[in-house]
Amino acid sequence: MAAYGLYTHIASNKFRSMLLLAGLFVLVYVMVFAGALIAEVLTNSGGPADYYIAAALRDLIQAFPYATGGAALWIVIAYFFHQSMIDAITGGEDVTRLQQPRLYNLLENLCISRGIPMPKLKVVDSEALNAYATGLNQRQYAVTVTTGLLNALNDQEIESVLGHELTHIRNGDVQLMVVAVIIAGVVGFFAELFFRMFFNTGLRYGGGWRSSSSDDNRSSGGGAIFVIILAGVLIGLAWLLSQVVRLALSRSRELLADAGSVELTKNPDAMISALRKIENRGELPGATSAVMELCVDNPREGFSDLFATHPSVDARVRALVKFAGGHDPGPLALPSDTADGPDQAPSGDQVPPPLRSGPWGDARDPAGASEGPTQGPSQGPWGNHPAGSWGSR
Repeated sequence: MAAYGLYTHIASNKFRSMLLLAGLFVLVYVMVFAGALIAEVLTNSGGPADYYIAAALRDLIQAFPYATGGAALWIVIAYFFHQSMIDAITGGEDVTRLQQPRLYNLLENLCISRGIPMPKLKVVDSEALNAYATGLNQRQYAVTVTTGLLNALNDQEIESVLGHELTHIRNGDVQLMVVAVIIAGVVGFFAELFFRMFFNTGLRYGGGWRSSSSDDNRSSGGGAIFVIILAGVLIGLAWLLSQVVRLALSRSRELLADAGSVELTKNPDAMISALRKIENRGELPGATSAVMELCVDNPREGFSDLFATHPSVDARVRALVKFAGGHDPGPLALPSDTADGPDQAPSGDQVPPPLRSGPWGDARDPAGASEGPTQGPSQGPWGNHPAGSWGSR
């Protein structure tokens, strides 16, 4: 992929993303207006539809600063505690170079090559094959990978996955996705709350309208029912648009992150084989939909696939083959797919090769791995790399 094209798309997506996030705040105000309609029907029965709408508009104006403040407060809470909430859901734990020398050195080498600060490194003890990036500023950025990913992928493939997540950080995707998920979550919460009010109020006024014999009461009841239906439509529309916004914020970004990983590592085949190994093996047990949207791959299907936040692996691979010149091996089977138990280690070329001594210390697997000939320096996009820092090319 041409560099100028990639950066043009990044800039364009950032601009569109800011517009979409502004649109999410508008959805909050739509929810407030819908709630005001329901409240007016509950407290002022017997009025025509235009009376309820005018009164709800006045309520919206009065509630506008409170709605804005409430949404801002929610964002502030998420700003400081979103990482703790995600770690509590996934079980992610901080790791050091001593605990994960292989993974730590791969990530550090990529950061030095890109010239960006080293994010925190976290590991989730799970057989799932997945990874994600989080954080809203430079001090909070973190890259999390699963132990299943470490066991199934070799160094070059892990490097590509880490490059994918670093690209999300570099492009500002992480902040925008976290904020979008937070605001969309608020919309979803109030949508559920208001829908319950909507059904209860609809049943109440529907019954009252049918039992009335007066023409005036019929007219008043009809106005209330119309307003309740209008509120329900607004709530449903706000919820639907919030899901579409989350889809738009993520789908294009996954393709850009794949491209950014290839630009960083100059190894499209490693990114393709990593995606093929992760394909349909990334489900994190107990993870919410919001967390899965942050991952390299979101395998959830069914009704939720109508609002899928990730392109299919096939689509992503086709893009890498077409624009980056990679080669698609097709779906890949892992040894664990046919193993008697999950503890069986990968065999053959699936075993991640150990790192050799580099400028940041000995990165060899502490459990001990078979010795092999030491490779010489390899040429990368940012100059010569020490032996083993990037794996064999």
